[in-house]
Amino acid sequence: MTAPNGRRPEIPRHWTWQKVKHLAVLKSGEAITSESILGSGDYPVYGGNGLRGFTSRFTHSGDFILIGRQGALCGNINYASGEFWASEHAIVVNPRDKLPVRWLGEVLRWMNLNQLSVSAAQPGLSVQVIGNQELPVPTPAERCAIADFLDRETARIDELIAQKEKLLQLTEERKHAEVTQRVMRGLTPGVLLRDTAADYLGRIPAHWTTPPIYARYSVALGKMLDARQITGAFLLPYLRNVDVQWDRINTDDLPQMDISPEEYDRFLLRKGDLLVCEGGEVGRCSIWTGDLSPCAYQKALHRMRPLRSDEHVRYMFYTLAHVAASGYFAASGSPNTIPHLTAEKLRVFRFPKPSLDEQIQISAHLDAYIASLRQTEGAIQRAVGLLKEHRTALISAAVTGQIDVRTYRNEPKTVLEAT
Repeated sequence: MTAPNGRRPEIPRHWTWQKVKHLAVLKSGEAITSESILGSGDYPVYGGNGLRGFTSRFTHSGDFILIGRQGALCGNINYASGEFWASEHAIVVNPRDKLPVRWLGEVLRWMNLNQLSVSAAQPGLSVQVIGNQELPVPTPAERCAIADFLDRETARIDELIAQKEKLLQLTEERKHAEVTQRVMRGLTPGVLLRDTAADYLGRIPAHWTTPPIYARYSVALGKMLDARQITGAFLLPYLRNVDVQWDRINTDDLPQMDISPEEYDRFLLRKGDLLVCEGGEVGRCSIWTGDLSPCAYQKALHRMRPLRSDEHVRYMFYTLAHVAASGYFAASGSPNTIPHLTAEKLRVFRFPKPSLDEQIQISAHLDAYIASLRQTEGAIQRAVGLLKEHRTALISAAVTGQIDVRTYRNEPKTVLEAT
């Protein structure tokens, strides 16, 4: 087996290369219907990418390695212990001769098994192909030492990663809290508040109003896509629901559809239009900056356009971000159905309306605040990336004998913990 970089590494002279099938028994898991997988139960069900749910029976008992067998994530390595059900999407690896499970699992992870995928359309791994791959094998004592070392060191790195990811979560919570505070209370401390009739508004500054959307913005859905009506005579690019992300719009490689000149007023976007997702992540929105012109939008999107000069679109964007994050848009749909925000429902929502000057000031404050948080998030994400790279490099060095784990001293430890 070659290393992830395509070259077979040098290993200590007393190590050997052996085929996986000589070190472990490999077998695909057993099929299980989606109806049999529950949210809770006696035994966990593991698929190709970890825990899928629970069921009432089990297929395995003990300590095993699981390899993702199908899909884009085939080759993933997970561990399962105790009594569990392994689905047909996983290859179960049972080490022979009491080999340390952790040692073998990390060697398999280093092998980057995804590169052995046999189909581009639906990637998949063969038990036979994996079994015939060779891997570096140290002495029994070294296998145990490597397993203990990786248990200890990867747990330490994983804890550092978890701490960083917790910081990212807290940063996101800070952002939502600040958006909520400013769009619902403004920037003036101690301002006099009044009650509102809507539970999604609560108390707002007494001098603000709450007119319905239909009195402030025109709301229109994009054009229904009908492939049978595409003639190619008036092809224009158009945005889909998936192209509109929070405060970001994808304009690369957009699909096209026929939009005749008489439809331009209705379906072409103007700079400053606010686009709101009707389904999916209901209420996700962004402002059209006019980077691509002309451009249309599909029916899965609402286009909001100010009716008055005292409306600041950026403030409305932040208001929608608050309402969407609070779950009110999703809750406005019919019970027991996929969340869906119709134009009729969107038009009658009432949101706070400060003066135009206040809208501009609040938006500028939130823009600056979020830009600062993004710098913090970027630094944390870079630290997480470095930790993950260090984890991967450490595993590679340990399982190929590039470091002697019995005498290893982790010099970068304090640096990593400080990132």
